[in-house]
Amino acid sequence: MGLPSSARYVIIGAGIHGLSTAWSLARDPRVSGDDVVVIDKTGVGAGASGIACGVVRNNYFQPAMRELMAHCVDVWESDPEAFSYHPVGYLQISHEAMRADVASIHEQQQAIGYSSTFVEGADESAAYMRGIFDDWQAQGVTSVLHEHRGGYANNMASLKGLLGKAEAQGVTVVGGVTVTGFDRDASGAVAAVLTDQGPVACEQAVVAVGPWVQQIWAMLDLPFETDVLGGDGCLHRRPTWTYMCLQEGTLEVDPGYLTANDGTMPPVVHIDTDAPLYDEAGLVTDAPWGVYYKPDFNFGGVQGGYMPYVVDKPADQVAVDPYGPDSPDFIVGEDFYRTWTAALAHCQKRFEGKSHLMSTEPSGGIGSFSPDNFPVFDTFCDNVYFIADSNHGYKMIGVGPLVAAELLGEPQGLLAPFRWSRYAEGKLHPVSNSPYPWS
Repeated sequence: MGLPSSARYVIIGAGIHGLSTAWSLARDPRVSGDDVVVIDKTGVGAGASGIACGVVRNNYFQPAMRELMAHCVDVWESDPEAFSYHPVGYLQISHEAMRADVASIHEQQQAIGYSSTFVEGADESAAYMRGIFDDWQAQGVTSVLHEHRGGYANNMASLKGLLGKAEAQGVTVVGGVTVTGFDRDASGAVAAVLTDQGPVACEQAVVAVGPWVQQIWAMLDLPFETDVLGGDGCLHRRPTWTYMCLQEGTLEVDPGYLTANDGTMPPVVHIDTDAPLYDEAGLVTDAPWGVYYKPDFNFGGVQGGYMPYVVDKPADQVAVDPYGPDSPDFIVGEDFYRTWTAALAHCQKRFEGKSHLMSTEPSGGIGSFSPDNFPVFDTFCDNVYFIADSNHGYKMIGVGPLVAAELLGEPQGLLAPFRWSRYAEGKLHPVSNSPYPWS
């Protein structure tokens, strides 16, 4: 299908956010499917959504994130077959420094009706985990939060499900279209999205490009440094966007190798511990570490990841293509493979001696993070709505329906804590003791 010359809504990016927003807009009786066009420089799922690990969880220390994710899980559960969603649950297994944080997550999950079980104490936690995996042997654990909802979804299969829903409502999705700029009127609002195949006039543009946010940000002359009001009452200037390398991979065993004691697919496992980590060669790390993993037939093994690291970039290269020929230098390499396989063996005896089965197939990739590492959902230049997920993206399938409602004049309380103004106002999200920047 060719690129139309105009549309009421032009959505840039055919990943989880772009497709869910398009579908949600087009199914509203106030909008016709012909009013919505989605463009992508490659195609559906060609970026971060298409290689996402796919974990769906509520486990956040920040109340606003927890409430938003409860809504997103509702959307995943609304059509698990179309979304290729597996509601196996999620385990947050933690060391003592995180116990109070995780306890508060459990308390607030109960307050919003999100089903979970919290176990405290080293012996109690070990017994609970051995009730799921009889070979559980992790050390340094004093609590387990078991979310009975959540789980994971298969990335490309879920995107195809969303694509089918959007196209069934009449949405036009066009791949192979590169955005080159914006035509703006005297007030600064966008009158048309400029592409390598011609302009597309619009009333509203939606930017849902994941790690490519820096490119579109630059085209709109938005600032690459942001003043953030800190708890000390002072403004601190920070980079608006920071690239991080997401370290993920797959152990090439039959996914059925990681089953629970009862033979079923187990919950997603996430462990954070301060126990020293060893492998056959000796000490891997004596600093706190954390990994997550799950059996996944889509990836063909046991798949998961480890903590990301910041990619250093000169200020004059902020708008490069993070997956293109001029991408920032990043490697998911031997340090990750060694740490992740050692962590699997630390947790479960069945993984001892299996490090040689680690796949070298590329996984993970680059994420573009905001000043506080949490999403930005807001309007800029009068009529350009940014869904800047700060790498929380794939699991947030429910953001699209909320954004669609806002575009139709209905402000959404679940998105309000993620406005850009929070930086200048010092309305920042609380920081947990997790080693992950997104928890």
